[in-house]
Amino acid sequence: MNAQLQPTGSAYFIAKETAAAESHTLSVLVDNEPGVLARVIGLFSGRGYNIESLTVSETEHEAHLSRITIVTRGTPSVLEQIKAQLERIIPVHRVVDLTVRARDLGQERPVEREVALVKVAGTGETRAETLRLADAFQAKVVDATVEHFIFEITGKSAKIDQFVATMKPLGLNEICRTGIAAMNRGPQGM
Repeated sequence: MNAQLQPTGSAYFIAKETAAAESHTLSVLVDNEPGVLARVIGLFSGRGYNIESLTVSETEHEAHLSRITIVTRGTPSVLEQIKAQLERIIPVHRVVDLTVRARDLGQERPVEREVALVKVAGTGETRAETLRLADAFQAKVVDATVEHFIFEITGKSAKIDQFVATMKPLGLNEICRTGIAAMNRGPQGM
């Protein structure tokens, strides 16, 4: 038996994967019709792939097209498999790995943004401190009562994670995040 092949419990031996898992942002252009999102998500769940972030919205109303942005993690071979399987789904028009395209064009990672609503207690001595820290993060107050604030914050996921961590000791109550929306830099479209 070849030293690179390891029994996996199945009838087939698969070469051990040595590449490190990396996070990629995929943009998928699909027909805007019932069941398409379920088919795309079913592909991930049926094969045990994880979705770290998911956003979907109609982008071209007249053409009835929607854009699904998926952030997933895997080895290069797993990511190629995901893309190939997505492309085989009938209502899928195009699959673009934004992370790879940016790298191929010598650009930075794609522009990625997320929006979050963050509810924080705002009473007593911490009220002024909560507002001061929110201002430092450029978070906007979208609702306020004498007992709490709801902040809207937009930016990279790491910025939102940092804001949430900062607000925890001040009385973080609730978080709602949109997931990542992404687009490649430069003149090329999807």
